[in-house]
Amino acid sequence: FCVLLLMSFNLLSARLFGELEFWFSIIKIATIIGLIVVGFVMILFAFKTQFGHASFTNLYEHGIFAKGASGFFMSFQMALFSFVGIEMIGVTAGETKDPVKTIPKAINSVPIRILIFYVGALAVIMSIIPWQQVDPDNSPFVKLFALIGIPFAAGLINFVVLTAAASSCNSGIFSNSRMLFGLSSQQQAPPNFTKTNKYGVPHVAIFASSALLLVAALLNYIFPDATKVFTYVTTISTVLFLVVWGLIIIAYINYSRKNPDLHKNATYKLLGGKYMGYLIFVFFIFVFGLLFINVDTRRAIYFIPIWFILLG
Repeated sequence: FCVLLLMSFNLLSARLFGELEFWFSIIKIATIIGLIVVGFVMILFAFKTQFGHASFTNLYEHGIFAKGASGFFMSFQMALFSFVGIEMIGVTAGETKDPVKTIPKAINSVPIRILIFYVGALAVIMSIIPWQQVDPDNSPFVKLFALIGIPFAAGLINFVVLTAAASSCNSGIFSNSRMLFGLSSQQQAPPNFTKTNKYGVPHVAIFASSALLLVAALLNYIFPDATKVFTYVTTISTVLFLVVWGLIIIAYINYSRKNPDLHKNATYKLLGGKYMGYLIFVFFIFVFGLLFINVDTRRAIYFIPIWFILLG
């Protein structure tokens, strides 16, 4: 039902996509900022919980990398999966009124948002609940809100998670449909994807993108172990987007080499130029190699050739 509802909104106009993302983001941002502010107050007054006194010392006094660096490196897969869709900033440039101004602003805000909403939230949580006492079977966000004294903490976090999932689906429908439209316009995809409705949106591409999203729900019903399904899906997505990002980097390197004057005079460009592009490409290869270490992620990689055959 959620996918059908989001599909309906995307069929009306690109503006509705932005409106939905705005409200979805407000819910997530308000929740996380509320957690950070209240958590900081607890740390400031050394609030006592069942885990001891809240303090920034909990971040480091119990050591780091308790089981070596393997956990750190294996987290790269999920970290990169969290960035899936970041390329959508470039996709939306074609439908933005002032891309020269808004696109750099959107990209430059990403590191700040990571520091606040990822690093900041985790730092507050682990300052109150020491990392070695975090229960992997329960959300630390729920636990922290429960410590604050909110009786409906679990329901609140579940609501936020659902809105975050809806936001991801909404972004997926928008960006995938535009990619299909672009590929079709260049005769690299079926011609039907270039069709638009009376609102000017590529409705056939939106239908196809929405149908593919429903595959995830189908897999959840077919396979009993939801954790493994999630691991397989996220691994396959990560690898596919590593390929996409790798192709973007290759395109950028070729552009900067073949058009040095245009690249030099560009108002907004990659720091470090093509040399940074080479470094990023090597990092992508390194992460791809890490996926062969874990059994579940390695199994997921075996499905990648099948996916490329289907695309062909």
